[in-house]
Amino acid sequence: MPARLRPARRRLGAVALTASITAALLGAPALTASAATEGSGSSALKALAARSGLKIGTAVNTDQLGANARYDAITRDQFSSVTPENVMKWDAIEPQRGELDFAAADELVAFAKKNKQLVRGHTLVWYNQLPQWLVDIGPSLTKQQATQILRQHIRDEMGHFKGKIWQWDVVNEAFEEDGTLRNNLWLQKIGPDYIAKAFRWAHEADPKALLFYNDYNIEYGGPKQEATYALVKQLKKDRVPIDGVGFQTHLDTQYDIPDLQSTMQRFAKLGLKTAETEVDVRTTLPVTAVEQSAQKAGYSETLQACLLVKACISYTVWGFGDAYSWIPGVFPGQGAADLYDEQLVAKPLYTSVQTVLRTAKGVPRR
Repeated sequence: MPARLRPARRRLGAVALTASITAALLGAPALTASAATEGSGSSALKALAARSGLKIGTAVNTDQLGANARYDAITRDQFSSVTPENVMKWDAIEPQRGELDFAAADELVAFAKKNKQLVRGHTLVWYNQLPQWLVDIGPSLTKQQATQILRQHIRDEMGHFKGKIWQWDVVNEAFEEDGTLRNNLWLQKIGPDYIAKAFRWAHEADPKALLFYNDYNIEYGGPKQEATYALVKQLKKDRVPIDGVGFQTHLDTQYDIPDLQSTMQRFAKLGLKTAETEVDVRTTLPVTAVEQSAQKAGYSETLQACLLVKACISYTVWGFGDAYSWIPGVFPGQGAADLYDEQLVAKPLYTSVQTVLRTAKGVPRR
């Protein structure tokens, strides 16, 4: 999950501007809250997605899981896969060196098993949310020490969940916007091959899990996407066990909707699976009719892209309730990015997703 602004892009085009151009220019009024009809049974999102074999998922706030009956019901009834927002990140798993805490993550995995859902593990190797003990000793580590610590972390976490995780985000956000490798602890201490090593260690720890590289802004063309493509192409050439690429797909109504169908098809031609892993569509508050139209287009078009690419095996929203969204804390004045409002009532954005799934005829089955 990024905490950075996207590169400047031109405003959304005609797809977004389904309300009157005059209203947009003069400043469209804020929308009056409106609810959508939430599907159940055969009209629930997971049931509709199952027609094509697509897994539709959500990131889960485990503070709410088990404490909020409505939150539990939506997670259970609407989604066929779950991703932990935070409880599988290193700072949560090993807050003190050598002291592993899987309790919260275990609860989510148990919830998923009970409800016949798959789990996306997120995330093993990242520059952010490292435990403080690692941040403190990081500068003094030798290459050998850093290698041993990272290898042990992957073995510990993947070993604990062996056989229970469908997809793992093995390496997360390794590139800067200009396509250079992020100057993180692992690059500094191990070198560029920390990425290949991580995938090899991950495969050794759980040979059946699907292993993904995951990043944001690679949905759009440019140096970051090109660098990611070159990386995974080389990994495949070197027979590194990488199975897929995750496109986070955090969108903003200020910018164009990316051509994800072409992009994912490009990566699929390398023999890789793809997934949209952290989808949300933020906008300025209060939401106007024009902005909500752009949000609906963002969800509809990105889901359509996934359905049209056989290699796209999952579409995951980064949480479903506006009350628990990460966006207002990172982008002041923005929000309303999710399928449900702050009271966990389905929004028109939910209907857009539901409609795409319901009307998807003739898409390739995965």
